[in-house]
Amino acid sequence: MRISGLLLLILLASCKNETNGNQDVETNEEIEITMLPDLEVYDFEGLKPLLKTASDSVYVINFWATWCAPCIKEMPYFEAINKNYKDKKVVVTLVSLDFPKKYDSHLKPFIRDNNIKSRVVVLNDADSNTWIPEIHPDWSGAIPATLIYNKHKRAFYEQPFTYKELETELQKFLN
Repeated sequence: MRISGLLLLILLASCKNETNGNQDVETNEEIEITMLPDLEVYDFEGLKPLLKTASDSVYVINFWATWCAPCIKEMPYFEAINKNYKDKKVVVTLVSLDFPKKYDSHLKPFIRDNNIKSRVVVLNDADSNTWIPEIHPDWSGAIPATLIYNKHKRAFYEQPFTYKELETELQKFLN
């Protein structure tokens, strides 16, 4: 058994490293796959700690999906808030509601291709009739939707934002 393993190792080590067009494509695909981001996937119980705070930070939680055109349109505004207010104790978290079968084909490439720097988590909980009203009792479940909160107050928005609108709402928590 050891001799056959040793022979196999010697044979593999002595093989020429020849490339052709197909091998290069496979190599590129492997590189792309390894460059995809890891995802934090939660059910609602796992997400709950991200929805309350006792700290002095302001949290901006955006519910979105890659299949939602208004969500994609406003994504740069959340990224700008994350960049511009990071030093002011503002934490942006993007909660994806993408379908599990689309994580690798849509969500991960979107995060990578758009160089998303905000924290992205995935909510994978089919019991939306339970968790939607826990996030906000008036939420219909439509996205985009945004929750802004600190230890003193909360506000919920079932709408898309422009940068100026988002910044105006955020300012109410910073003053």
